[in-house]
Amino acid sequence: MQLAFAAVVTLLVVDGVVAYRSVVVSTDSARRVKHTGEVLEHLATLISTVENTESYYLDYAVSGDDTFLQLSGAMFSLVGREQSALRALTADNPLQQHRLDAIAELEQRIAQLRDTVVRVRSAQGTAAALDVIRSGPGDPILDEFRYSTREMQSEEHRLLHERAANEERRFRQSKLTLVLGSVLAVMFAVLSGWMVLRDQKQRKHAEVELRRLNRLYGMVSGINALAIRVRDRDDLFRNFCRIAVEQGEFLMAWIGVIDRANNKLVPMSWAGFDEKSMIAIRALFASTEGDLQGATLCARTIREKTPVIVNNVQNDKHILFGQMHTDAGVRSIAMLPLLSADKVTGVFVLYTSNPEFFDAAGMKLLAELAGNVAFAMDYIEKQERIDRYAYYDALTGLANRSLFLDRVTQHILAAASAGHRLAMFVFDLERFKNFNDSLGRPAGDALLVQVAEWLTQKSGNVSLTARVGADQFAVVMPVVTYEGDVLQVLERRLAAFLSHPFRVNDVVYRIAAKVGVVMYPDDGADADTLFKNAEAAVKKAKVSGDRYLFYAQKMNETTPGTLGIENRLREALDRDEFVLHYQPKVNLATGKLTGAEALIRWNDPKGGLVLPGRFIPILEGTGLIHAVGRWALHRAMQDFERWRSTGLPAVRISVNVSALQLRNRGFVADIEEAISITAGAAAGLELEITESLIMEDVNHSIVSLLAIRALGVTIAIDDFGTGFSSLSYLSKLPVDTLKIDRSFVADMISGAGGMTLVSVIINMAHALKLNVVAEGVETEEQQRQLRLMRCDEMQGYLFGKPVPVDVFEKKYLMAAGTTQVKSLGPATAPVMPA
Repeated sequence: MQLAFAAVVTLLVVDGVVAYRSVVVSTDSARRVKHTGEVLEHLATLISTVENTESYYLDYAVSGDDTFLQLSGAMFSLVGREQSALRALTADNPLQQHRLDAIAELEQRIAQLRDTVVRVRSAQGTAAALDVIRSGPGDPILDEFRYSTREMQSEEHRLLHERAANEERRFRQSKLTLVLGSVLAVMFAVLSGWMVLRDQKQRKHAEVELRRLNRLYGMVSGINALAIRVRDRDDLFRNFCRIAVEQGEFLMAWIGVIDRANNKLVPMSWAGFDEKSMIAIRALFASTEGDLQGATLCARTIREKTPVIVNNVQNDKHILFGQMHTDAGVRSIAMLPLLSADKVTGVFVLYTSNPEFFDAAGMKLLAELAGNVAFAMDYIEKQERIDRYAYYDALTGLANRSLFLDRVTQHILAAASAGHRLAMFVFDLERFKNFNDSLGRPAGDALLVQVAEWLTQKSGNVSLTARVGADQFAVVMPVVTYEGDVLQVLERRLAAFLSHPFRVNDVVYRIAAKVGVVMYPDDGADADTLFKNAEAAVKKAKVSGDRYLFYAQKMNETTPGTLGIENRLREALDRDEFVLHYQPKVNLATGKLTGAEALIRWNDPKGGLVLPGRFIPILEGTGLIHAVGRWALHRAMQDFERWRSTGLPAVRISVNVSALQLRNRGFVADIEEAISITAGAAAGLELEITESLIMEDVNHSIVSLLAIRALGVTIAIDDFGTGFSSLSYLSKLPVDTLKIDRSFVADMISGAGGMTLVSVIINMAHALKLNVVAEGVETEEQQRQLRLMRCDEMQGYLFGKPVPVDVFEKKYLMAAGTTQVKSLGPATAPVMPA
């Protein structure tokens, strides 16, 4: 018994010793697990702090906000504390101490890079700082830092696994001993086993948590780096979602942007979804149920401006697609608001298969991520606005000249490659300045927008159209097989444009345009040359009166001369360089002098006597026509009054009126002032207005002409037969005389058709009780035929060419009593227009 007792006692002692040893080992193991956990926790904090430090100085480089710089400094202070803690915890491990030395060196290099970015940002701005970041050693340093920290983590895990293996071996020994020992040994063994299992569970939980946080850190880091480099919004969204799924190991992710105009959330990009699920989600947010005031969790996120979390999808009844998400394996969902300047611009939604996934630590990281996403969205939106102002017309939304020429360059490359031609049209709106001045800029802007819409519709592609000037538009025709196609298209478009009703302020307007046309490669090998030549063509069309002109080389040759004339014309009026020449008009039946047409000339000190066709368009283009027109009216009335006061025949003087004068609201007042020189002066003035000018705006013309006739001034329609006036309008016009255009008189003898046309015009005018004057009469046969057709008066070189006033007085007024048409031969002057 004693031996047995001794044996039992010995066994109990042994068991007690073994049990005690087991407890000691378990306690030491727990201490080591705790020690390892602390090392891993400090390492995770160190990693997070360094990553945040990089993010903050990147944010500072982009925004220049000193807050990010201060946060970066605070992070570096925290890095120092964490490194000190790690050195204390790993003091007994030389290998870990060596790695901490390497990490300290990398942290110093990161600090130097941050200082470089701050210095460059302060001295050279955002772009230079971003260049330093992109071209600097930042990424390699971080990669080396991550490698070193991973090595430390691996070492701690290795030590932990090694100690766990020893513990497991000792645990088995303790169990064997306790089986043979006493109840006390068994109790000690059970207690030791329970402590070991608890420690293992804690260790596994710590490892899972560390892996989760590492994934989130990696996702945040990847998205931050992407936000710095990507400049396309759609590409940015697509990659955000991809990184969330691939690096963050989320099941699904999508980004939606708020459409304030329609009160909707619009999903823009997604990853991890099957097509059916995404169609259902997009349909929801397109419906009234999914608007911003709806009951969806996203709508709640937007309204409350805070993240909304569902950590148990299976049991949450508020989720609209709960069953669909459950079937897809989703267990937790987080909806993150994207805030910019305290305004929600969108939502970032993440789905995971882990229940209770979104805790406080993870949400802190995800909130930072959402802020970076919103910042990137805001930056890209601002950059897009800047680009739009640089390349698009703010009023019409069309491309501006710079972008249009870039597009034309691409079309030229395609045309050269395919071997076909290309056409460019420059449209110049007629009388737009008057429209703008009369109705105000808002009305002018409204008209320009309508013209832009019309041109875009007709061209079929907005990228083919541009606004290239205040009242100029350009259109490119990328493929031209036959040049005749260009002419047909242009004719149809111009006819449609002229007949199109543009409605501004509830009034319908018909707008005309002049067009310059160029062809590639005939008129230029590059976009700039083609555009310059198209502008030259449209300027020539405005001067010549043609609706459109194809470019010719000589058009550009006159430009320097035109600029010189414009400069001298601005001084010509003050220097009294303008003069009036008079061409006589005679009665075909009696041969008596009946009137004179005043034709303006310019005595240019450098170029001599300049005909009106050379300088009138320039006067109209510069606005000088109003002052010169008033001068012509006053000079004509002064000459008329001198003839009358000196006893000479005071024949009526015809003065030509330009389009700008007739449209000017003060034109009637100008006439009234000119005839106020003396009583009866109105009887000596006749205004000649071209038929095409009257027909441009018939209603306005009738009102103006009535006001002019009320002053006692007579009115003649010049160049009749060329303006497409209808008989119904002609009968309503308050005019006194029709002047048959010289082209009809010239064709009168060459064929029966010409004679018939002139006869019809004369008979129609007489039926309307109008006087008829034939222009450009140059032969006696023309005179004879006109007399037979009972034309009232004639004007042309057959009787006399335009001459200065003193010559006119001596040659025609002093001899007016005896001069007869039948006694005159052809004038010796060359046959040319006055």
